[in-house]
Amino acid sequence: MADSGENHAGSEPQPSNSNETSASAQDVQTEFLDSPQKDDGAPRREDLGYDLFQGREKTYRETMTSPYGKFENLFDTYHPRCKTKLTVAMKSNPFVKLLLKAMEESGCSMYKDRHFSCEPCGYKVAGGFDPQANQVVLCQNIISSQGMMNRVLTHELIHAFDHCRGKVDWYNNLQHVACSEIRAANLSGDCSFSGEFRRFQLKGVKKHHQTCVWQRARDSVKVVRNCTDEEAARAVDSVWDTCFNDLAPFHKIPRNKKDALRAARFRYDYDI
Repeated sequence: MADSGENHAGSEPQPSNSNETSASAQDVQTEFLDSPQKDDGAPRREDLGYDLFQGREKTYRETMTSPYGKFENLFDTYHPRCKTKLTVAMKSNPFVKLLLKAMEESGCSMYKDRHFSCEPCGYKVAGGFDPQANQVVLCQNIISSQGMMNRVLTHELIHAFDHCRGKVDWYNNLQHVACSEIRAANLSGDCSFSGEFRRFQLKGVKKHHQTCVWQRARDSVKVVRNCTDEEAARAVDSVWDTCFNDLAPFHKIPRNKKDALRAARFRYDYDI
């Protein structure tokens, strides 16, 4: 999960099969959202972070909370701008292109109209990955620039990559969630030196990157799983060494676009 304000927060693989999903993204999303919720001891939706994504909720679609009501889409500029930024990122950003190529290589090809959804969100997050719908959610009312789109999309694609290659228990295993959040913060550029400097979060050069990754992973786990600081910190600490050093599909921590391009050349021997 990538948090808003440009604050973005594996385990074993189980490939997902994108060919099984022939329905449109809207149909799949509606079927998932409208299914009855069983009181069988399963985690509540709000404890899984779904309450942060208003566009995933049936009540939002029914009440049309926009001041434009049923004519929302006629006046909405957030959605088309979000879709445009998504298209640009998928075509030109080396981080995004490498991750999409790695997903395809792993048998989990992602298609713009099926696996990516621009939606309204709460103000704590900028994006998310919905493992049940196999969709990356991009918060159209939060993502304000192409640079932010690039970072949020990269962050969420790392979650999607982990979901593709590993048997990640997103709903019941806090350590699995923590591991993917560590990897997303580490590899997406969330903790770049320049980004932290702009956010006035730079507290020293030595081990700055590790500190930033740890904090962002802890904060993301806390937000999306509705747990305490202590629970989130313990989960992050318990998997830190393994997950911080898991750099797939990159060969080293990418610090900028040039590093992402080098990673693609290292992996494929050609520019993507």
